[in-house]
Amino acid sequence: MLFTNNFKKTQTMFLGAYFTTGRIVFMIFFIFAFIALMIYSYRKDIKNHDRYYKGAGKKVIIYGGLIIAIFVAIRFLFGN
Repeated sequence: MLFTNNFKKTQTMFLGAYFTTGRIVFMIFFIFAFIALMIYSYRKDIKNHDRYYKGAGKKVIIYGGLIIAIFVAIRFLFGN
């Protein structure tokens, strides 16, 4: 019980110190505006995706998997 009360006080102090009402409103507005502009931009450029990015998804999966495999191999061989 004591830990829970101290945690709540610390959490409230942290949130109260960094996130005022104005900052929270700005963050919400910024996130919605950013997502809306990304959707607008994507829909505007959708014609060019097939032409310029054909097969890009496969390359991302292959190279991403390769990087993860190398990382796992290094971690496995050399420990921590």
